[in-house]
Amino acid sequence: MEKRKKFMLQEADIPTQWYNITADMKNKPQPMLNPQTKEPLKAEDLYPLFAEELSRQEVNQTDAWIDIPEEVREKYKIYRPTPLVRATGLEKALDTPAHIYFKNESVSPVGSHKLNSALPQAYYNKMDGTTNITTETGAGQWGTALAFAAKTFGLELAVYMVKISYEQKPYRRSLMQTWGAQVIASPSMSTKAGRKIITDHPNYQGSLGTAISEAIELAMQTPNCKYTLGSVLNHVALHQTIIGLEAEKQMEMAGEYPDVVIGCFGGGSNFSGITFPFLRHNMLGKKNTRFVAAEPASCPKLTRGRFQYDFGDETGYTPLIPMFTLGHKFAPANIHAGGLRYHGAGSIVSQLLKDGLLEATAIKQLETFEAGVLFAQTEGIVPAPESTHAIAAAIREANQAKEEGKSKVILFNLSGHGLIDMSAYDQYLAGDLTNHEVTDEEISSILAQN
Repeated sequence: MEKRKKFMLQEADIPTQWYNITADMKNKPQPMLNPQTKEPLKAEDLYPLFAEELSRQEVNQTDAWIDIPEEVREKYKIYRPTPLVRATGLEKALDTPAHIYFKNESVSPVGSHKLNSALPQAYYNKMDGTTNITTETGAGQWGTALAFAAKTFGLELAVYMVKISYEQKPYRRSLMQTWGAQVIASPSMSTKAGRKIITDHPNYQGSLGTAISEAIELAMQTPNCKYTLGSVLNHVALHQTIIGLEAEKQMEMAGEYPDVVIGCFGGGSNFSGITFPFLRHNMLGKKNTRFVAAEPASCPKLTRGRFQYDFGDETGYTPLIPMFTLGHKFAPANIHAGGLRYHGAGSIVSQLLKDGLLEATAIKQLETFEAGVLFAQTEGIVPAPESTHAIAAAIREANQAKEEGKSKVILFNLSGHGLIDMSAYDQYLAGDLTNHEVTDEEISSILAQN
């Protein structure tokens, strides 16, 4: 077996700027709309909800490069640059001619890529004089990251955690509380949105859309408080591009360039982060790399959703976002990849998919856990249930290369480890997990309510 190779950068190699892909897009994403007036939103329209600089980043479609504040870059040095690894053990197990690389974002203090955006979001809120922030979290990775970031910059944080994940993943909750955050199972009785949902559906296990509604409501009603979001929005994708910018340098160190780049997909944060820096070379006509978003078959917004304006939350508090969506009332199945259980896709990814610059594939739960176990056995890292979707898609590509007898360079983002998700692996190994696919009738019914 070829010796396993890690490609490491130095602290000085941490990017000094994030990459704003919208500046290079021929077809810009459509603007978010005020749900009452249907008028495009300007940066100042977002100030009541988000930090001012984040609001400006959200609507910036002209500047390709945005400076990373030195205070944020210093905090990145806690864990960045992250390693790029050649997965030779996985290659051998698959007996494939493909070369498989993964960017290991699981080495962050919180165990996932989410800290890449949590740190700047906390920083910009602190610079605005904000004292309290709110957010939602699905599987808990974003809430955990923001809890650490909030403590780092001296902010108070309230996290609405999707109820099924609150129950399935108690140690995620414990991590958030260890870093000083208040964690509330969503839907809750602490907000008008939560009380209505509980009244209408007493046994409802929650969704990211519901948790977002509650977090926004609390932010709007609390003095000196702002809301933060861990995926979907343009400024989140911007911050995450630090992943792909580092990976570019590391692939150059490896002497190869990816034929396909893969990320798991919920709202688009880690997928955007690994793909956008490479995608810019395609848009400039210099490369012909494929980009694959791997989503759960139980929440297939990219592969079976509809492109339209929709709310980012269940109650309708957010602006209208142009997205591929299953409908903001969609209640996803209780799969263990809680971070991917979101009804819509970010506007940038949605536009790129609409223009044929990206691909999407839907993967069933059992295939993802099979891939995760194989990866753990060959590479020694137990991946998060979300990340197993990217691994499964990479394995498909490697097997295709074997069938065709062709070499292929595959890069995927290992968005996080699964050491706090072992109950999911317990259920898989015991044979208690099942596949779940949404019917066309269910999707049509929910979209008809929009």
